[in-house]
Amino acid sequence: MKKLLNVISSARGAASNSTQLANAIIEKLIEQNPGSIVKLRDLVDRHYPHLEESHLNAFFAPAENQTQETREATEHSDEAIKEVMESDTIVIGVPIYNFNIPSALKAWLDHLVRAGKTFSYQTGRPEGLVKDKKVYLAIASGGVYSDGPMKSYDFAEPYLRMILGFIGITDITTFRVEGTNMPDLKETALQKGIESIVV
Repeated sequence: MKKLLNVISSARGAASNSTQLANAIIEKLIEQNPGSIVKLRDLVDRHYPHLEESHLNAFFAPAENQTQETREATEHSDEAIKEVMESDTIVIGVPIYNFNIPSALKAWLDHLVRAGKTFSYQTGRPEGLVKDKKVYLAIASGGVYSDGPMKSYDFAEPYLRMILGFIGITDITTFRVEGTNMPDLKETALQKGIESIVV
């Protein structure tokens, strides 16, 4: 039995290609691990606030200075970290908006990547504290960015691999739905992406 975390970041609801691809990955994982528990984290339905001064002050407040106010300011971060730490496998649905990840996903990551909680500089260099996790990225885009002339315009996958690796998650596999706005590819893009899934 596995604990699976399904992270949705598309604003398109059920019509989202990244969400459909992520759900297909979850289904495959359940087939291989019957009885697995799935936790859904919809970042559009439940917004994570963009970081403000109150969050940063609370993140770095010494334990002895914690107050009700600082505890409230770290609530979203504590939740994001707890869900990731409790999961064996994380599936992240990633629509590419303007060549990068949605702001909802960036906000979640800003609460997840936290000094002393998911990474540390205690040894003098950064060390990720999130161990033994598997991540699947379900990336959807109107163009084709995995290869060809537009590859250098994809800032989503490189950023996600870097930031997740920074907190210790390096076992990352990517599946894609590509060309959903291209006449010669859009009709089969989703099915092709789903058929590519191997877990």
